[in-house]
Amino acid sequence: MTLDAQTPAGLPASGRTKPARGARVSGIDRAIQILDYLRHTECPTSAYAIAKAVKAPLSTVYAIIDDLVDKHLLQRKGDGSLWLGPRLYHYGLAYARSLDFLDVATHEMQELCRAVEETVQVCGRDDDHMVVMAMADGPGHFRVISRVGTRVPLNWTASGRLLAGHLSDDERLALFRQAARNSPTGHAETNPAALSDASAAALKERLSIQISESDFSVACVASPICDPSGACVATMSIVLPEHKVVQARARYADAVQAAAARVETILGWR
Repeated sequence: MTLDAQTPAGLPASGRTKPARGARVSGIDRAIQILDYLRHTECPTSAYAIAKAVKAPLSTVYAIIDDLVDKHLLQRKGDGSLWLGPRLYHYGLAYARSLDFLDVATHEMQELCRAVEETVQVCGRDDDHMVVMAMADGPGHFRVISRVGTRVPLNWTASGRLLAGHLSDDERLALFRQAARNSPTGHAETNPAALSDASAAALKERLSIQISESDFSVACVASPICDPSGACVATMSIVLPEHKVVQARARYADAVQAAAARVETILGWR
């Protein structure tokens, strides 16, 4: 799920056509910019803020927004703010059903969840963020904050480092210079060179572990799911209390590596 770098306005460049200098931006390009902006901000936003972010005339944005609302691609909240519409959810479901990869990965995720009795996630990369693509809750009382669709900076997570591991040295370094952010706990590495080295090493070992970097007392044990070219397209990740990793690191490492490898084998990638 790797997307292109962000535009100066903070919008993901995915799906955005780059018109020639001086060319008019089409209505569909503007619509995609609006949808991308809302997905990026992850909260309802005013039409004025959207117009300012996409650098479009307010009258143009109002007309496109009204059309998207009429077609249920956007919804207008009680306070007038705009958010993604229910029609997009149905498109997403149809797309997800078409992905053999996600079907296989979700099945193995659920099997791993039953085996280790902990929360398991399948994660992918969205530009300079990691995104949770699928999730199975463990049977215990331990619950994680992140849910399907959650996006966090790559340097906060074990999965984030794996997802960049196949890039060239220069690409990894450039990515982490852009992506590195201070985490809520203050424990996440932010040095781009250190992150780049750790990313390459983790992919080579097929294992990445982080403890209390994004949330206090929460650990993550992740293994890459790589396509035939060796690119890490997703990760299998166990999220659990940090004391369990300290006590039984090998158990969780072996389990998550085996699950990720099964996905690759079933898809014919290894």
